[in-house]
Amino acid sequence: MKYRHLGDAGTQVSAISLGGWINFEGQGKVPADEARRTIERAYTLGINFFDVADVYGQGEAEKQVGGILKQYPRHTLVISTKVFWPMSDEVNDQGLSRKHIYESINKSLQRLGTDYVDIYFCHRFDPQTPILETAWIMHDLIQQGKVLYWATSEWSGAQIAEAVAVCEKYGLHKPQVEQPNYSLLHRKIVDTAVAPVAIKNGIGLTVFSPLAMGMLTGKYDDGVPDDSRFAKEPWAKNQSVHDENVQKVRLLKPIADSLRITRAQLALAWILHQPGISSVITGATRPSQNEDNVKAVDVDLPNDVLSQLNAIFPA
Repeated sequence: MKYRHLGDAGTQVSAISLGGWINFEGQGKVPADEARRTIERAYTLGINFFDVADVYGQGEAEKQVGGILKQYPRHTLVISTKVFWPMSDEVNDQGLSRKHIYESINKSLQRLGTDYVDIYFCHRFDPQTPILETAWIMHDLIQQGKVLYWATSEWSGAQIAEAVAVCEKYGLHKPQVEQPNYSLLHRKIVDTAVAPVAIKNGIGLTVFSPLAMGMLTGKYDDGVPDDSRFAKEPWAKNQSVHDENVQKVRLLKPIADSLRITRAQLALAWILHQPGISSVITGATRPSQNEDNVKAVDVDLPNDVLSQLNAIFPA
């Protein structure tokens, strides 16, 4: 495994990390014993960054992941969770207000079974709450030792820039990480608007959905298998499975074959060659997927290959 800094911070995370959105039983996806083996294999492969959110399984993913990770020394782990989405029908149990963030971090820490999280993400931008209010409570949580770095997820470049400016004005801890949806099939917004702001301000990018929910693996070259994710989640299928994308993904195969890697490894390696990337959050659902994913860390993509990929998937 190779490790990278979170932007200009001293903390380092594994270049490939493991996310808990679709992985674990809290989302009704993977049996508990298989989830345990998947996390344990990730750890033995050198993955130290594990990402979850309070809303995944309404807290169940945090409980499950925290229960598995507690067997390892805390200093060997980088754990992140998130806040924003409604956790109940109560009017204040959502968003990025001081009240909701303060109450949410305490609940998340209890579910995870840890005294602090390394990274606490604002899971989306909250137009109902002033950025100053959100930034100040995040600063307070850092001062209290419950959070080491606060972060954003799926914020626009302008929103991130405003948050940094507010923090600099009032002497608050600035956001250190942004977590965007990023892949060969979903790159324009990040490349043109988010990454430039992040890099300028020393903010690391920990990206999710790097394989476009499996589209970039080639498993949908000949249609949608009955047991696949897209078959179970039509909304995801409608976003990704259309003739243009299928043709583009097929063009990846000869490139990957020439490098003696899989298309998934090629897609992950491409992200790791982009500026500002701290970690690629993968969604492994069995141990062998971790083993395949981490091989992307050692893939060197020549300039001619990068040019080919940019031609197929232009920003």
